[in-house]
Amino acid sequence: MRGERDAARDWNARQDQLAARAVAYGSRHSPEIAGRLKGAGMSAGDVAGVADLRAIPVLAKDDLPTLQAADPPFGGMLAVAAGPLARIFRSPGPISDPQGTGDDFWRFATALRAAGFCPGDVVLNSFSYHLTPGGLMLDGGLRAVGCAVIPGGVAATTAQIEAARAAGATGYTGTPQFLLTLLERAEESGGPLEFERALVTGAPLPPSLRARLQDGFEVDVYQAYAAADTGLLGYECVEKDGWHVAPEVVVEVLVPGDDRPAEDGEAGQVVVTSPNKVYPLVRFGTGDLSAWKRAPSPGRRPGPRLAGFLGRVGEGVKVKGMFVHPRELAAALGSDPDVARYQGVVSGDGARDVFTVQVEAAAGAVVDEAGLAARIRQAVKIRPVVVVVPTGIIPDDARPLVDAREQLTTGSG
Repeated sequence: MRGERDAARDWNARQDQLAARAVAYGSRHSPEIAGRLKGAGMSAGDVAGVADLRAIPVLAKDDLPTLQAADPPFGGMLAVAAGPLARIFRSPGPISDPQGTGDDFWRFATALRAAGFCPGDVVLNSFSYHLTPGGLMLDGGLRAVGCAVIPGGVAATTAQIEAARAAGATGYTGTPQFLLTLLERAEESGGPLEFERALVTGAPLPPSLRARLQDGFEVDVYQAYAAADTGLLGYECVEKDGWHVAPEVVVEVLVPGDDRPAEDGEAGQVVVTSPNKVYPLVRFGTGDLSAWKRAPSPGRRPGPRLAGFLGRVGEGVKVKGMFVHPRELAAALGSDPDVARYQGVVSGDGARDVFTVQVEAAAGAVVDEAGLAARIRQAVKIRPVVVVVPTGIIPDDARPLVDAREQLTTGSG
């Protein structure tokens, strides 16, 4: 018991140190952080630990597009001392994301090692390498661990299966839904793949889907939680009993509305503070809902764990590992004279996501469904199903984007 208390104290002390360091560095090098501190009547010296962060307003991820449009490309959030960047990405929102130089910029090696990935493993990475950073986030972590990477990206399912077979891939990184698709298609077309382990992220992993992957296909599946802005935030160890907070970040869980710290088990927004030298963050609201699990970890790792994904606070909805925002639908459809009303609906059963856009035609207009689908896909990077519905089906006050999926906690096995 004393050892557990000492470990908890050490973890809390480390979180306090990271919070103070992030604010001190950000106040000197990030115009955005310096401005928020000034607006709160604070200086960096006022923050000695996590509790002192509460006086600083939260910056919501949904505010980034406006912030960046006013001061492109990063809204004053890039550290002026960061030096040259390796890459600049454009995520849905739209949001610009920087990548600094150096190995494993997003710190994914921690999650991969906890999931059992080892030097010499051959791993199919199915995240996109195009414009959005997902592919390179996992790629950098895999190479830091010593794995050989097959950059599957957005290649056709058949091509990825053939590449994994030819290389003898034993590992997978990507969304859990696409992993199921690969495994099912492979069995239908020449025999099973040899995946032994997988690190999945970017989409919910309900217990039913984990059971299908682990029991039906004998793939040992682990989860990671991350964002392009923040890097790795949480990961599972072998017990698969919640997400351990990743090194080098401070995580708060705040109840929406009053931003008070959430009690154990109470849902709240995940808010991140990070002393990243390139892109420091102070109280960055991810828009994701989770909860704390404060019971001691079965694996004796210190600190509380996140209970999994419990929904969203902001307007964005994650579909097939990508965020879709109402403003992107508005940009694609809002000025179309043939469209009177529209509504995006995300549905699914936990194993498959379906993105449907219902459209009411303007009086006398004929809607080009294929043309609309192509335009929407270009805007949101997700292939939609466009359905023309009769006038009156979509209410005048309907939200432009709704998530009709059952909310599933993903932090338990």
